[in-house]
Amino acid sequence: MTVTTEIGHWVDGKPFAGTSSVTAPVTNPATGQVTGAVRMADVADVRTAIDAATAAFPDWRDTSLAKRTAILFRFRELLNARKPELAAIITAEHGKVLSDALGEVTRGQEVVEFACGIPHLLKGGFTENASTRVDVYSLRAPLGPVAIISPFNFPAMVPMWFFPLAIAAGNTVVLKPSEKDPSAALWIAQLWAEAGLPPGIFNVVQGDKTAVDELLTNPAIKAVSFVGSTPIAQYVYSTGTAAGKRVQALGGAKNHAVILPDADLDLAADAMVNAGFGSAGERCMAISVAVAVGDIADDLVVKIAERTRTLRTGDGRTEADMGPLVTAAHRDRVSGYIDAADADGATIVVDGRGATGDGGTEIDVSQGFWLGPTLVDHVTPDMSAYRDEIFGPVLSVVRVDSYDRALDLINSNPYGNGTAIFTNDGGAARRFQNEVEVGMVGINVPIPVPMAYYSFGGWKNSLFGDTHAHGTEGVQFFTRAKAITSRWLDPSHGGLNLGFPQNA
Repeated sequence: MTVTTEIGHWVDGKPFAGTSSVTAPVTNPATGQVTGAVRMADVADVRTAIDAATAAFPDWRDTSLAKRTAILFRFRELLNARKPELAAIITAEHGKVLSDALGEVTRGQEVVEFACGIPHLLKGGFTENASTRVDVYSLRAPLGPVAIISPFNFPAMVPMWFFPLAIAAGNTVVLKPSEKDPSAALWIAQLWAEAGLPPGIFNVVQGDKTAVDELLTNPAIKAVSFVGSTPIAQYVYSTGTAAGKRVQALGGAKNHAVILPDADLDLAADAMVNAGFGSAGERCMAISVAVAVGDIADDLVVKIAERTRTLRTGDGRTEADMGPLVTAAHRDRVSGYIDAADADGATIVVDGRGATGDGGTEIDVSQGFWLGPTLVDHVTPDMSAYRDEIFGPVLSVVRVDSYDRALDLINSNPYGNGTAIFTNDGGAARRFQNEVEVGMVGINVPIPVPMAYYSFGGWKNSLFGDTHAHGTEGVQFFTRAKAITSRWLDPSHGGLNLGFPQNA
């Protein structure tokens, strides 16, 4: 296939080609066509971006909150007006349908809006006359240059979990997006420039482990935010903290939904399909295990299967419900888990292997990375389809005889990202939210992603570090506390100025 676009970096407020000649292909997952070549940064390229962020930090740190938030508001308005452009870029490189891509941008924008209130969030405390004529007060100061390493599944939303707060708090940023869908980050960088963000404050370097390792070990980088698989999260956390950095590393998930016998099975079935197959299951908050309690399992499986069979896979620009997987290799990996479940004795109720996509009348999708929504019943905890994070459109049904067994299943799992319970019993729901060992809990809500003013993140092997993303914990992550004790003489000074006081 002919490569049509070269995708580079963004450093110091402008496109940057870098010195490395190494590239990686970028594909349209719906067609299998190579649409671009992304430049893979070498150490020198990454250091150029870090140097730009380092040079820009002192002036940005000293820029008033009024001016910082004005730029944030302009960025928010530009994003709101043009987010369909960003959604189209995401669909072209990730494969998710346009409505899903637009939803991703909208959820990311919530953090931008939350960051617009940063002056209130950065307020310190003050104690007058703590000792005789001695005052004590506190403030929160920015860290310096920070790094963000983001995954392929949300090329806009996940970076927006971090960089709005980092920038609003006075830090500078180096973002390394996934090489699978690198263009969204460059579009965002251009939007920041249009909003008036000075050069060097938001930088983008494309790359692989070479770029990651430099960000994790370079002493100029003060903190690292990461989202990805658990093994890589562990690596990022251990490497970054060993280099003296503050690290928040969000890892993988195996999210269970418990359906109690009193639940509305139609609503529960809708939720399982929506949460299991949205974005082709390539979500860290996707429900991958439906835990059917008691004698409802047969009816629940029938209802889920009926709905699953109505879903249409196709190019994200069409009216399809679900797009392709991001790469052929990932499609084959996910398909392998279905093979293994079949061999282990599970029942493949709806089989997505061999699925084809719909490209309409004008788009050839015969080489797309297709795998249809798949429903697997009678899955047991010893099967690989249960143990591993599949990260694809595979929903497993595990049958248990009691609430206690369902709870034990979740609490014994090494992951603790998200979970949900479906019930009409308020007492059972309240007990569940108290007893379950998971960071984010939904009650009749299948994907309990909190609003931006709360914080996002799991427990156990789903999070390394002690600070979650966005919300007040995000503000704390990108700032550090400083306490000042002062004693002053009683000066007198004056001067006349009848103008109205202004912030600047």
